[in-house]
Amino acid sequence: MSEGYEGHGGAAPDRAGQAEAFDAIGARYDDAFPHKEGQLAAGEWLAKTLPPGSRVLDVGCGTGLPTARQLVDAGHTVVGVDLSRTMLDLARRHVPEGEFHQRDIAALRSEGPDGLGEFDGVTCFFTLLMLPRAEIPHALATLRSLLRPGGLLSLSMVEADLDDTAIPFLGETIRVSGFRQDALRQVVRAAGLDIAGEDSYAYEPSGPGAPPEHQLFLNCRRA
Repeated sequence: MSEGYEGHGGAAPDRAGQAEAFDAIGARYDDAFPHKEGQLAAGEWLAKTLPPGSRVLDVGCGTGLPTARQLVDAGHTVVGVDLSRTMLDLARRHVPEGEFHQRDIAALRSEGPDGLGEFDGVTCFFTLLMLPRAEIPHALATLRSLLRPGGLLSLSMVEADLDDTAIPFLGETIRVSGFRQDALRQVVRAAGLDIAGEDSYAYEPSGPGAPPEHQLFLNCRRA
């Protein structure tokens, strides 16, 4: 977890505050976001488009619901990573068939002592939100490097013109970034990913302290 982005130099990012916030939020996250139509639809696209029995990496897996559970139920093998120990404990409980690791997105590698191998598919739902904008191109390049040629990536962001901005969230403080839709497309394509499809949803969380949001979903293929 102490490594930075391979080939980009710089010190490893400090995301202790983000991890502590999600440790405190725990299962309340799923209570505040009970309706996940966009995430379910993107997960279904990935599950149906991948070959049977594919290996999928769920980046920022959270509680394992719905995505890791959805992919395992579709017959795929799932490896999940998250910063939060509490979220990982919940994911292991919800998806005992999965393999879960506490890992920062900047430390993800396919090879080496902590390498996770290559994947046919990657999901990254709302995880890029937690990074400063300057990190997001490197994070996307890292995710692309974990995909086999022609592999699929399904990702989501909240549309917003924000960069590493502190906001209140379910009684905690987190730091978030976002892009407008056209800017997000440009960043994704610049990372060597073709956009096969996209969708958007207006969403209002049910819990207090979580503002309404416009969610963007992009289904991509390694170019």
